[in-house]
Amino acid sequence: MLTQSEKGKTFRALHERKGAFIIPNPWDTGTARLLAHLGFEALATTSAGYAFSVGQRDNTIDRDRMMKHVAEIVSAADLPVSADLENGFGDSPETVAETIRFAAATGLVGGSIEDSTTRPDNPIYELELAVERIRAAAEVARALPLTFTLTARAENYFVGRPDLKDTIRRLEAYQEAGADVLYAPGLVSKDDIASVVSSVDRPVNVLMGIEGVHLSLAELSEIGVKRISVGSALSRAALGAFLRAAREMKMHGTFTFADEAVSYREISAMFNA
Repeated sequence: MLTQSEKGKTFRALHERKGAFIIPNPWDTGTARLLAHLGFEALATTSAGYAFSVGQRDNTIDRDRMMKHVAEIVSAADLPVSADLENGFGDSPETVAETIRFAAATGLVGGSIEDSTTRPDNPIYELELAVERIRAAAEVARALPLTFTLTARAENYFVGRPDLKDTIRRLEAYQEAGADVLYAPGLVSKDDIASVVSSVDRPVNVLMGIEGVHLSLAELSEIGVKRISVGSALSRAALGAFLRAAREMKMHGTFTFADEAVSYREISAMFNA
């Protein structure tokens, strides 16, 4: 078993080698174990995927409950885990700093902080406050007795503000504030992603699993992306199969969905490994 310190170094090294790596997003202990079984090198949590699994919308899970969840993901597999820490579970830099301390205490070796307020009338923090929040998180991360990789997220595209210039300006500011990885979820154009990569000198995470966007690992590596996550896409793919099966039973009284289900034997063998 790797220690947390060893996992931290291993995780950081993934961002430093040539090419990009995929960091998939499990939403519970079982899916974390399955992804580890398939040979992925690190895992990232998904706040939305977890919320859906307990019958809630994204951004409705409180910090204490989320810390318990991420600790379960950490304990599920002997892999580095980075967490979706939403907006740090509060507005103030002090709250964000405290969240990073709590996150590290669960065994995590990385985490992301968003600049989204979650308020529809004012969805993105003003830049000055957003930078202070990342700086506070970075100061805590640097003071930890392990390598903790802090990701700063610029949420413009996710809240309906597709402003590439402002997104890049924010990522540059978060870089200066101490972020180790930069991330602007919602970018779908290869040219826009390339513009972000060329504008910063930190590893860039890109979100895939977006409907209609089919950029590959090879294509993203070629333009300099270092990390590829899929957010809630795996959980939504699973829920999509579940709903199709349930609707077939309800509407038609048939059960052909089972033809595409993974076998009991195969899943049992994976969990027995």
